[in-house]
Amino acid sequence: GVALIGIPAGICALGFTATGIAAGSMAAKMMSAAAIANSGGVAAGSPVAVLQSIGAAGFSLGAKIGLTSTLGPLGAAVGAKL
Repeated sequence: GVALIGIPAGICALGFTATGIAAGSMAAKMMSAAAIANSGGVAAGSPVAVLQSIGAAGFSLGAKIGLTSTLGPLGAAVGAKL
């Protein structure tokens, strides 16, 4: 559960927001570097594009299911050790 809230919050803190990339943020620097590397555009499927998508809309249902099924047992194992 923490990952489903914490990861998008962390992405937002980098500057990938629901309204776009925040000026002067780490996201803006990443986007600038990606655009320079790709002759002025940001490639679809690139890390910057994926992070912006998550920042704008959150995780897809498939990503939520994948994270839950992967991180749930890991959290249970860590909890059992404590």
